[in-house]
Amino acid sequence: MEAPHENEEAAESVNEDEEKKGFTLNQMVPAYMNALLRRQFLQEMIKSLPAPLQKRITALKNLQLEHLKLEAEFFDEVYKLEKKYQEKYQPLLEKRKAIVCGDVEPPEEDPKWKQESEEENAEEMPDFSKLLKKIKEIPEDAKGIPNFWLTIFRNTEILSEMVQEHDEPVLQKLTDITIKYDDEHSYTLEFHFDKNEYFSNKVLTKQYFLKSTVDEDYPFGFEGPEIYKCKGCNINWEKKMNLTVKTIRKKQKHKERGAVRTIVKQVPNDSFFNFFNPPEVSEDKDEIDEDSQGILATDFEIGHFLRARVIPKAVLYYTGDVIDDEDEDDDSYDGEEEEDDEESGDEKEHKSSGGNKKKPSPNECQQQ
Repeated sequence: MEAPHENEEAAESVNEDEEKKGFTLNQMVPAYMNALLRRQFLQEMIKSLPAPLQKRITALKNLQLEHLKLEAEFFDEVYKLEKKYQEKYQPLLEKRKAIVCGDVEPPEEDPKWKQESEEENAEEMPDFSKLLKKIKEIPEDAKGIPNFWLTIFRNTEILSEMVQEHDEPVLQKLTDITIKYDDEHSYTLEFHFDKNEYFSNKVLTKQYFLKSTVDEDYPFGFEGPEIYKCKGCNINWEKKMNLTVKTIRKKQKHKERGAVRTIVKQVPNDSFFNFFNPPEVSEDKDEIDEDSQGILATDFEIGHFLRARVIPKAVLYYTGDVIDDEDEDDDSYDGEEEEDDEESGDEKEHKSSGGNKKKPSPNECQQQ
């Protein structure tokens, strides 16, 4: 009859020991540990297993390695399929460009998809009249769809952040964005422009290089193809029209003579067109500074976003049938849920630290 009492004492002793080490009850559950602590704990857990179990774990990881090598082959085949189907998409994309640019006037057609009824959209709408003023000023005899790609850029958060006000006149001349798959396991985004007063290039390009191999040093980190470098192009700017630099004038006073002189110099300027001049990528990742790593990570995300979503579904981003962050719809429900049970301090702390939020994997934006 004393056994239950002894168990209770043992449990209390364990809890006291954990508290001395600074662990809360939630932190004793691996899922609630931070990534580093969780990895360290699980590695120690494996070392603590009986020897026969450790041998079985080794066999399972060897099987996993073989699986990853097959998965890499699978993604190689996916790349070939994407390249094949891009050629099939091309006639449709060329028709799209012809309509957007006003080269072709399509015949009147009935929608071939099921449309939402007006009753489904009858909920109270905000007053967008000021925002729509310029749209309503477009004449009925306008050619094609004016500012098609600029509007898409402004409709998507990640692209709109790149576009400065001084970029807009040039992006109004953007007629198409196309994808070209290359033989060297890379793809090139081609930005086609009408003649403009800013640069002489008809096409600006951005090439992204992919790798889909299992890393020998850390094979179990493989999650599919990822962009590992990119290459821009030279923009032939017209004189005094380079949007990526700005001229500043600074007055300097001589300490002894008191004479004042004006120094004129050019400094980098925020612009969408910096996209075509990415940082150089060293073969040794450790040599890349933190700022360049951040720029490249965003660049790779944008390259994938354009290739996989915006270019194939451009009209849907124009109309709002697709938006770049569907999760934002959940914001409209804030404050509507009520909890009857009181939360402990640990639960509140866990929620406030984002314990229940799903963090996106970096490879989600880099995979094919």
